[in-house]
Amino acid sequence: MNTGDILAALRREKGIGQKELAAHLNLSVGTISNYENNIHSPDLVTLSRLADYYDVTTDYLLNRTDFRSSLRTLNRRVTKEYTVLDIVNTILSCDTSAIGSIMEYAAFLQSKRPRQSIKPSDRNRPGSPNNT
Repeated sequence: MNTGDILAALRREKGIGQKELAAHLNLSVGTISNYENNIHSPDLVTLSRLADYYDVTTDYLLNRTDFRSSLRTLNRRVTKEYTVLDIVNTILSCDTSAIGSIMEYAAFLQSKRPRQSIKPSDRNRPGSPNNT
């Protein structure tokens, strides 16, 4: 996949048209189309703005990695003490046996997580499991 294909896929995922993206980035629709059709490539400033807009890394846009998360996501606090990056770095510092154990324990915790109960106000909504 090339940069243009990635840009087009991200735009479709976000559910916006080229016109809306162009307006947000203060570019022409033709420029967006040229990027998505690999006629031209965005300059570095525009590439960074696109990465920020889609909350991905520039490496992802350039197809250098499959990892989409931006620094903003990695720096997000998941608890009072830890960020996503803290957890990733901790896991990466472990040997393969420990990583296997961590993943098994995470799966165990997920299986024990209480299922979300349906609020009384949701019971009569269309598509609600209790609305038969």
